[in-house]
Amino acid sequence: MLTIISGSSLKTSTNITKLTIASRESALAMWQARHVQQQLRILYPQLEISILGMTTTGDQILDSPLAKIGGKGLFVKELEQAMQEGRADIAVHSLKDVPMTLPEGFMLAAIGEREDPRDAFVSNRFKTMEELPPGSVVGTSSLRRQCQIQARFPSFRIESLRGNVQTRLRKLDEGQYAAIILAAAGLKRLGLGERIASLLPAEQSLPAVGQGALGIECCTGRDDLVALLAPLNHPDTAACTTAERAMSRALAGSCQVPLGGFAEISAGVLRLRGFVSSVDGVRIVRAEMSGAPDKAEALGHELAQTLIGMGADKILAELDSHQ
Repeated sequence: MLTIISGSSLKTSTNITKLTIASRESALAMWQARHVQQQLRILYPQLEISILGMTTTGDQILDSPLAKIGGKGLFVKELEQAMQEGRADIAVHSLKDVPMTLPEGFMLAAIGEREDPRDAFVSNRFKTMEELPPGSVVGTSSLRRQCQIQARFPSFRIESLRGNVQTRLRKLDEGQYAAIILAAAGLKRLGLGERIASLLPAEQSLPAVGQGALGIECCTGRDDLVALLAPLNHPDTAACTTAERAMSRALAGSCQVPLGGFAEISAGVLRLRGFVSSVDGVRIVRAEMSGAPDKAEALGHELAQTLIGMGADKILAELDSHQ
């Protein structure tokens, strides 16, 4: 339970005196965990907050595309196990790494304010995608990015790019790629914004579901934690990502499915865009829908049904048959 004091300062009247945050040990994940730790310390100066750094299966297997080794859930299951065993109270994730359907016993307690959701074009020699010569090697770990690039530039060679942000930048600097595509949010959070040659507008590269947002997960039944974390929840980001995740969930979205979903709120209206594509970008269906932010879940589901009606189900069925 939270008590509001003089309209702005907060104090907790729960029995929580210590809080442990589970996090992957990559530089970006630790930045995110420390960011949440700092926010909570400002809100609750008496709360003792520590971070439990962990190496996940997704961090260990770097020689295969995520789509072939089990998807993004590989980045969260060890953190969930730590919460289940009582070694951690909450876990902080890049929301785009969180599976659309959480395992039983877990919930998203809060969604932090979104950073820049766009994809970033990173190259040491070229400023934009259009400047790349035919046959250029472009690195990305994302089927979503791959299909959108191939649709616009079929001559490019797309090669898998795994590892943390620093590893990916090193591979670019070593000349393994002419350019790489990364999430702008991660680069900016790590103070590496100067490495961005240009930002890809959503019209060219629709972001991943949840990209740029932070998800704070806890075990279900922890109403005390949900109340404690309530001030960190950003309503607009939560509404947008709820719509995106509902769309993806209805399409059985995962790393194995090239799809994008992105919502924005302007003048009180939530606009949701989505697409499903074949891996080569040859067949792609796009749609968008607008509505009230408090109808985000229904909006996401409705957009998914629209995409299915346009042929997304046939693309998805073909992808399934090849896996």
